[in-house]
This record gives sequence, C-alpha cells and structure tokens, in this order.
Amino acid sequence: MSNKPVYILGTGLSHDGSSCLLKDGHIICAIEKERLSRKKHDGGNDALTVKYCLDYAGITVHDLSLMVQAANFEKDTIQKDRYQGARFFTADCAVPFVSISHHLAHAYSAVGTSPFDEGNVLVIDGCGSPYEQCDDLEGAELPQSIITGLYAEKDSFYRFSEDGLFPLYKDFSELNLSQQGGEYRMPLTTHSIGGLYSKISQYIFGNMDDAGKLMGLAPYGNCDRFKESFFLLKDGRVFVNEDSLLQLNRPAASYQDFKDRFNYFADVASWAQRDVEEAVVYIVKQRLASKYHPNLCYAGGVALNAVANARILRETPVKNLYMMPAAADNGLAIGCAYYGWLNVLKRKPCKHDGAICLGKVYTEDEIEADINRFIADHPGIMISFQKAANVLDDASRMLADGKVIGWFQGGAEFGPRALGNRSILADARSEGVRAFINRDIKFREDFRPFAPAVTGEDVSEYFKYGYESPYMILVDEIKENYRELYKEVIHVNGSARVQTVTQNINPTFYGLLKTFKQVSGSGILLNTSFNKKGMPIVETPYQALSLFYETKMDAVVIHDYVFTKNQQQVYFASASYKTP
Repeated sequence: MSNKPVYILGTGLSHDGSSCLLKDGHIICAIEKERLSRKKHDGGNDALTVKYCLDYAGITVHDLSLMVQAANFEKDTIQKDRYQGARFFTADCAVPFVSISHHLAHAYSAVGTSPFDEGNVLVIDGCGSPYEQCDDLEGAELPQSIITGLYAEKDSFYRFSEDGLFPLYKDFSELNLSQQGGEYRMPLTTHSIGGLYSKISQYIFGNMDDAGKLMGLAPYGNCDRFKESFFLLKDGRVFVNEDSLLQLNRPAASYQDFKDRFNYFADVASWAQRDVEEAVVYIVKQRLASKYHPNLCYAGGVALNAVANARILRETPVKNLYMMPAAADNGLAIGCAYYGWLNVLKRKPCKHDGAICLGKVYTEDEIEADINRFIADHPGIMISFQKAANVLDDASRMLADGKVIGWFQGGAEFGPRALGNRSILADARSEGVRAFINRDIKFREDFRPFAPAVTGEDVSEYFKYGYESPYMILVDEIKENYRELYKEVIHVNGSARVQTVTQNINPTFYGLLKTFKQVSGSGILLNTSFNKKGMPIVETPYQALSLFYETKMDAVVIHDYVFTKNQQQVYFASASYKTP
C-alpha cells in the first residue's frame, strides 16, 4: 500500500467563495476568498484560494487525488481551467474533478466537522441548486407539488451514520425571475426563510448582504405592531405570506433616512426576526416528528441566526445541536472536501477536533517581513514595538488598564466570527467601550452589539443557560446580578451572543482569558472582529498593523510582538478598572 498522502481540494464557487484542503481526511488549511481579495462576500473564481491552500501545504495540483466543487445553477457546465476568469488548473489537468449540488455540500460541511458519529442534518438557506441539478433526491420525500423546471432547494433534511449520508426530505421553491424595478419581492426564491430575511435586509439596509445586522437591530423594535406573519406554516412546509410583503412600502432611501426612522425599521427587523424564529422551530419540529434523532447538525445561511438556534435547544426535541461555524456559502468548500473523502473515495470518517482557525500560521520571518514592509511604507510612523517576555501577562494588563487592543494569533478563523485569532478585545466592564469601538475603530452603526468571550468553565457563572457556544452562534442571557456590570457586551434585551473558549480548541485565547481574570478579577472580554465596516477580517500581519494605525486602537499584539502608538495618551480608558 502506498504511503503517499491523500490530498482532496474542495472549493466553493458561489458568493462567499472559499477553498479547503484535506490531507488524509483532516483539514490542514481553508480560506475564504474575501480574506485574500479584500472584497466582502467575494466569490466565483477560485484561483486565489486554491493557490493559498496549495502553497501553505507545499504541494502542487499534481499532488491532489481529487478536486470537488460546488456552485449554484452551474453544476454540469463548469470548466476545469475557467470560471469567471482563469482558474488554477489547466484544461488537461489530470486530477479527477467532481461537481456536487448546493445543499449536499452544506450537509457534508456539517457532517465532516461535527462531533457526532450519527444524527440528522438540516440545511436551511435562501436558495440552493435547481431541482434538476440535485444529487440527493433518491430516497428523499418530496412535496407532491414539486415539479421539474424552475424550482430550487430551500430546506433539506438528512440522516447520517458510518454508513453514509441519506436524504430524508427536501423542499423546493419556485425561482423568482420576474422581479420588476422598484418592487420589493423575494430574491431568487419565492418561499424560502433565508430569502425573506435577505429581502428585509434589502428593505432596511439597501442590500441583501447585511442580513446579519437584523439580529442586532431587532431587539430595539416592537414586533407586536405587526399582527400578520411573514410566513404561512402548513403541511410541514414554510411559505412566504405574500400579502404581508405589501406592507413593506417604505424602504430606507439612505442611511440618514434609516436613522431618522430608526424605530420603524427596528420594528420591521423585530417582525422578521420573530417570524424567522417561528418558521425555523416549526421546520425542526416537523422534520423530527417522523425521523427523530437527538443529534442535529445544522448548516445553510439561516443557521447563523443565533437567536433562533437558542430556541431550537429550548423548544424542540433536539438534545445535541451542532451549528456548522461557517454555515453560509463560505462553508461549501469544506463540505466539498469531505464529500470527496467520505463519498467519492469511500474513506472512513476522521474526527474533526473542533478547531475553526484554519488559515495559514505566519512564520516569524513572515511576520518580521510584514513589520519591515509596513515601516518602510509609512516613513516617520509614530509607533513602537517590542517582543513580550510573557505576551499573555502584557496583554492582560493593557486590557485591565482600559486599553482596546488588536489580537492577532495563529491561523485566521474560517467563517464570519472572530474567535480569538483575529479579534479586537477590551475589558467588558469598561463604561462606554462599546460606543467607542463602534464609533472610532469599527466606524459602524451604534446599534451593533459585541460578544462576550468567556472560558467554558466560567460560562455558567455569568449566563442563565450556560450553553456551550464555541463559535459565537448561540444566544444566552446574562444573569441579573451581572447585567449592569457587563452592559457593554449585553444587548438591550439582556441577551448576548456568547463565545465559550476551551483550551483544546484555542489554547492561546483561553490562556489570555485565564490570565486576564487573574489580573482583573473579571472572566469576560469583549470580542469583536479585527476589521472595520465594509472590510473583511484582517488576514496578514501587514493588514493588522494598517488597521491599528488608522484607528484609535491603543495597541496590537501579533504573536508575541506588542505594538503601541508613541503618543502618550490612551484613546480609551475606564477609570473604574485599573490593574491591581
């Protein structure tokens, strides 16, 4: 038997494109295209992400055993060497190519990374593959009204075990191809939960890509003013109530218009959030009614709705819930890679360790090269830096002194959340720090909340349910006795999108939280992504230094280098909490 490693490359060609490289069934590298191109939600051509993964592994395309890809609407027509431009492969590339349908890739992304040996898989998003391009129809129950033609996936349900992944139920919706100028109708699909949420994002924020903001806006609103539901829930299916859309006749004309009518738009966001939660809970209950398993894996863009996820745990028979951390289309590449390993090559599952920081780890030489290049590009720059003898001690003391720091460690997170490798951090008790970071560092809307990061063993001390939430896509509630102290990381309704940190998944960030607690007495840090509005999360040390220099961050820590501005002032400091 050959000892040659088996490399499988998965790549997603939808929006939020990405690539993932497996070596003998384990992820060794994965990256989203936006981190490299520096364009939010970038997708399509995969040359950048494929090169990144291969270069990091030190291999070429000729070392690959298999390439698996996924894209909407084009499964059987994609060429090896071209897709929205030249790809990283040649037309005569000898590597076997496989293309799979959209929900199947989502499902395998959850199966491959989940901690379960068996269970159910649910995929809910805005729009998947057309009916005629689906690879997972055999054996699935389909609604009788589904016909071939212009219908696309909206939710899919599966069972998986060591014997494989098997479709149980798939629902579809008509594609909406008759959009008229000035109309606010459903994008792409007529009756999908994800499509409705994107439509509300367009109505309020002017585009469909800001749907994630709706969760932050909704708690400021009052959904009770809208008695009608956005959805009709019947026969185990979800349909958009098109009559309800007629009330959406006053879209935001500009950001100033949004601010002037803030209460109205908050009410609409609350309405949408309420009805999305009800629809998700309904689907979960309906699917489990006849095909129950206590373990549920969950993927698709709707799985990023942290409030709905908490309701799944509280209100459905699910006992163990795993949300794929990169649940949206950025996770397709991971699903493609695992499909190749498990289904095409028929290899045994290799248990994923739960880590989601899958980007390349920059070497000491690469970090120093970026530092030198940054200094050369900014003559006369007023910053100082030194290597810390104990970076956890130094960072903890800066945080306890009220400073806001950029935190750059290891490989970048894969997915939308900064989880302690590309983060901006602050003492969660510091009065006014939320407004300061939103205004002077993130340059974003003031209603946007921040996440509390806490160790797994401390979460029950501070939060009502004490959920395990390593990927920051599950909402908990602060205990009443801590509500005032930690108001900077708690939303107006007392909720928080918590991140629980463990030593086995992120030992460095875990060590920082433990050291900060020893220094300050507090077990919670404010954690937000290392970027500003409209910018992908930083990928390189150079990008981290650039954002540090152009904002009012007080310091940035890159591995064990600590950078500070030469000016003596501290941009933000809480008078209440100083280093003991």
